[in-house]
Amino acid sequence: MTQTQPNSPGPAQTPGEDLRSTIQRWRVPLGFISAILYVVFSRPSWQLLLVGLPLAVAGSLIRAWASGHLRKNRELATGGPYAFTRNPLYFGSFLLLVGFAIAGGSLPLGLWLVIFFWLIYWPTIRAEATHVAELFGDQYLNWAREVPLFFPRLTPAGGWQRHLNEQSFDLQQYLNHREYRLTIGLLFVIIILIAKIVWL
Repeated sequence: MTQTQPNSPGPAQTPGEDLRSTIQRWRVPLGFISAILYVVFSRPSWQLLLVGLPLAVAGSLIRAWASGHLRKNRELATGGPYAFTRNPLYFGSFLLLVGFAIAGGSLPLGLWLVIFFWLIYWPTIRAEATHVAELFGDQYLNWAREVPLFFPRLTPAGGWQRHLNEQSFDLQQYLNHREYRLTIGLLFVIIILIAKIVWL
């Protein structure tokens, strides 16, 4: 999820939209395969879990925060985490995968998770940046001059005072985007990792 609706119906797709559609089709099966590989080949330990889990939880919280500020295609989200990065949902996903890569205790598996992220999401991020620029014009360009595309800045665009006055988190938007499903998935993976530590 981001500022656009990747699979929105409409007229003939542009090359960027076609690329996003192709990636969307492959993302689910590749993600499912990656999840199976992770469950089978991960070799977690308590030490690795203590390092990786905070990153995974932080990623999940960033995604939850971002989903409460997002109104796809209706208005440009610039408050909350969007004052730090233009793609907090994807950045949160990246932290989540890095956390699990560390907790999994397998270098090849961890490398695959990171490579999987960049292969699947980076083209989408670039294509969506073009689409949002077309959708919101100068408003997007002004925002993009202040806010990085992916890795966040340390202080919010416009300063802390403006940031505190920005649109607040909307719980209904969080629920509408069903981001709570990620939290359930996170807990499920944590249970699997702990079970593997205890019984294997």
